[in-house]
Amino acid sequence: MIIWINGPFGGGKTTTASMLHQRLPGSIITDPEEVGFLLRRSLGDHPSRQRDFQDYPMWRTLVAAVCAELDRHTDSGPVIAPMTLLRREYADEIFDALGKAGIEVHHLLVHAEAETLRARIESSMEFPCDEERSEKVRAFRRRKLTDYEDAHATWLSEPAEVIDTTSLTPEQVADRALFLLHRP
Repeated sequence: MIIWINGPFGGGKTTTASMLHQRLPGSIITDPEEVGFLLRRSLGDHPSRQRDFQDYPMWRTLVAAVCAELDRHTDSGPVIAPMTLLRREYADEIFDALGKAGIEVHHLLVHAEAETLRARIESSMEFPCDEERSEKVRAFRRRKLTDYEDAHATWLSEPAEVIDTTSLTPEQVADRALFLLHRP
């Protein structure tokens, strides 16, 4: 089983993944971003290099393959994958490949109202001893907010189980995710 945790940058995907991992025996966490980092390093300054590694068809193929192999290796995991996917065709490509491999996919969306999300981004400190690096992360998250809001308004809530985190603690978000995962 793959538990894909989608949502805005800075929206609590990694925290939710960590909490689920603690509560689901035999689970593992995989970070699809690492596949993207591998592609960036491998391609270096090659002319075909993309700014966003999700734009590589090979990233989507490799992510699906890594998730599928981890699922097999862990006897159906669960494999928890926290990763923002804002383009429907990319999500469909990954989830369809997993489905064709006979793997159950639970697509969870951690969502917060815009004002709450902006406040969380502004108060985040990814690098507690490095304000400059933390601000770069916050700036990236701010830039990506509109993309998330557009995806949420047009398609993202349809294929996912939505967890509104606006007024929930991280523990409550994990509780809700577990409820959704175990619902018939």
